[in-house]
Amino acid sequence: MSFTKTTEADSLYNHIENMSVSEVLKNINSEDKTIPQAVEKAIPEIEKLTNRIVEKLKSGGRLFYMGAGTSGRLGILDASECPPTFGVSPELVIGLIAGGDTAIRNAVEFAEDSETQGWKDLQKCHISKKDIVIGIAASGTTPYVISALEKCNENNIETGCITCNFGSPLSLTAKYPIVVLVGPEFVTGSSRMKAGTAQKLVLNMISTTTMIQLGKIKGNKMVDMQLSNNKLVDRGAKMIMKELQISEKEATQLLLKHNSVRKAIESYRNDTETY
Repeated sequence: MSFTKTTEADSLYNHIENMSVSEVLKNINSEDKTIPQAVEKAIPEIEKLTNRIVEKLKSGGRLFYMGAGTSGRLGILDASECPPTFGVSPELVIGLIAGGDTAIRNAVEFAEDSETQGWKDLQKCHISKKDIVIGIAASGTTPYVISALEKCNENNIETGCITCNFGSPLSLTAKYPIVVLVGPEFVTGSSRMKAGTAQKLVLNMISTTTMIQLGKIKGNKMVDMQLSNNKLVDRGAKMIMKELQISEKEATQLLLKHNSVRKAIESYRNDTETY
């Protein structure tokens, strides 16, 4: 089936090698300004997929991201940030990339062309009907991703996708497709640029909204964050100070005792019988 692959369309700019540094930067920035508007148009589709993800995770399921190259790395980035930011298990949101962990840093030749490895990678994670899988591919034509989603559909595992071409094979395969039409890249075909930025924005929206719906944010604070460095310990102590109206010393002592902003606040309120 033919479709217009706008991610591969010729750049709107020419002879960019003759541009000054200032011209290149301003033109890239000019193109980047169009991305949020493209994402905004896709919010209804983002909402549908996010609602389904929340339902799945509340029922004990997991969220999988699958991609190749930049798209795969973006999925892994978003998945890896969920445990420290929201205090969830690393097994709740899982990123898979064509070529395995080696491909996170280095290109693995032809890994994205496999029509069997994607499903094998999911099976290694014991994928089930409780889970939901999102395929990420700017072009929407990556065999590794499409074939995995096809197998998911065959096995009644729900699927979504994030792509930047209307009518792509991936968007036609996923049950909950998200298409963010960003148009031609500044450098023809360099989809790590506008398309990659659009995918990152959508992933931010999906994971953050999901975690809010799962109760991982209180007010506007990351009360379940992992206290993995001094900066976060200091941030957590300030949250407790503000919430409980206590001194910094007392807040820090509470935090270090419970190793959790949420647990520190709950314990203090239980002890003072005001919770």
